[in-house]
Amino acid sequence: MPYKEKTIEKKYFAIGEVASMFNVATSLIRFWESEFDIIRPKKNRKGNRQFTKEDIENVRLIYHLVKERGFTLQGAKEMLKNDTYSIKNKMEIIDSLNKVKQFLVDLRGQI
Repeated sequence: MPYKEKTIEKKYFAIGEVASMFNVATSLIRFWESEFDIIRPKKNRKGNRQFTKEDIENVRLIYHLVKERGFTLQGAKEMLKNDTYSIKNKMEIIDSLNKVKQFLVDLRGQI
């Protein structure tokens, strides 16, 4: 039986890592944390924020609404309060379509 290495999956991410995922400043992540109660990173003994994958998904939702769709903070809060499931579903569809688009662009480049 061949030996398989276990991949170690990271549980927590620093605020700098989260900010770089979305190409925004750490101050914006801290601001969104104060404005949106769905972002709740844990804090270690030093007081550093530790974001889970769920926190990152919630940042992604807010980023999508505010930066990509142009909602105001109040508008984003209302959307999240009314229909978080629908927003997540639409984001997944957009991601899938972007992957298909990228595949087609790469394919066209190979022809």
